[in-house]
Amino acid sequence: MKSIYRTVLLAAGAALVATGCASGPAYKEISSSIPTLSASNGRIYFFRADAFAGAMIQPEIRLNDQVVGRSTAGGFFYLDEPAGAYTVSTATEVTKTVTFTLHTGETKYVRTSISMGVLVGHITPTLDDPETAPQELEGLKYTGKQASADAQSPATDKSKL
Repeated sequence: MKSIYRTVLLAAGAALVATGCASGPAYKEISSSIPTLSASNGRIYFFRADAFAGAMIQPEIRLNDQVVGRSTAGGFFYLDEPAGAYTVSTATEVTKTVTFTLHTGETKYVRTSISMGVLVGHITPTLDDPETAPQELEGLKYTGKQASADAQSPATDKSKL
């Protein structure tokens, strides 16, 4: 009887942990279908490494005060935007931000990472190294709104997120 109880608890715990992780097609599955960046825009990738700690904390990611997605452990999404100044923010018990300028034809990588908070973890956006970030995307899953509907057509504008 104890082993059945233990098995049920382990299964429930695994299901709870799984709900906090990204679901969707892997980067490798959709990378060839990600459209080429248009000449009039830049691209911003948002990603968070897959980690057990804080997986259930998934705050909204805002780009210039517009919700564009969520910080999901093990997930990524991207937006194509016109050149300009941008502020990315996340909020749990505090708001964390990173500000940058996006140039036409440029790709920026915004990593969201968890750190300890008083009541809940903080998710902090930072600009990541464009030399190493693309390799990290390879282990992540696409979390744009189109991920579950059509793995071959990633969302590239905010209206679809």
